[in-house]
Amino acid sequence: MTVRLLPCGRRAVLVESDDVLGFQAALTRSLPDGVEELVPAARTLLVRFDPSVTDADRLGALLRQVSPVDSATAEAGEVVIPVVYDGEDLADVAEETGLSVGALISRHTAGTYVSAFCGFAPGFAYLSGSDPLLHVSRRSSPRTRIPPGSVAIAGEYSAVYPSASPGGWRLLGRTDVPVWDVERDPPNLLPPGTKVRFEAVTP
Repeated sequence: MTVRLLPCGRRAVLVESDDVLGFQAALTRSLPDGVEELVPAARTLLVRFDPSVTDADRLGALLRQVSPVDSATAEAGEVVIPVVYDGEDLADVAEETGLSVGALISRHTAGTYVSAFCGFAPGFAYLSGSDPLLHVSRRSSPRTRIPPGSVAIAGEYSAVYPSASPGGWRLLGRTDVPVWDVERDPPNLLPPGTKVRFEAVTP
């Protein structure tokens, strides 16, 4: 596996990897001295450290020795998201993929998802693990407002919109599960590494 390390100021190293979740899982099992935070993205992992404990050179030497582990077997909680599959794009996605609506729902609920990283909005988790047949493009014209709890797909990811916002993802359904709640500790229900399963329910 190819790993590239880039300095990021005095307090962080950016790891470029083709297995970010596996790299993060390996580091989490045995966190190097001085590491304060791991921030995953689609193809990178930001490793923040305390410069009074270590430095970029020493940390980099340790990071080059890390072997990614299977993130699917890493210790993490599983969250079940009940979904009413009545989204505005459900029929269009079914037609585009050549599936019936029922088959589309079955494939989406059969997926084994992992929160790869969060971005765009607080609590917006990019869930990897979608069936390749469900890798569809975003809408050509984004909506100006998507309701909170909307379950959507775009590219290789699934997601649950944590709050009302504009967006171009394809809407498959909705859930009442709040994935971001400032009154909860922690507020984010789906931090990176969390396993997620969607379950079809009736309204």
